[in-house]
Amino acid sequence: MRGLTTDMTRRDLRPYFLWDEDVSIGELEQTLASPDSPRRDELLGKMLREARDIDVWRFVRPVEVAGALERLRRAMVRRYAFWSFLIEGWRRHGLLGT
Repeated sequence: MRGLTTDMTRRDLRPYFLWDEDVSIGELEQTLASPDSPRRDELLGKMLREARDIDVWRFVRPVEVAGALERLRRAMVRRYAFWSFLIEGWRRHGLLGT
């Protein structure tokens, strides 16, 4: 298995939040950029559950998180409340579309 890293520029290593599977940062970027990938929701859900919020924005845009929020609710477990609070606050302040 590849080593873990907190340096999101190290495309050959695994991001710290995918501690349970051997997926490199480069592979994660590629999967998340492909809307048709069967693994996209699985990896996005893991990232939203395990990653620091500041690291999430390196891979996806807030509008993508907003669009996936309800669909990935079960995958996020305890972090759903955080993401929901964040996205809904941005919507109320006009930072995201309705």
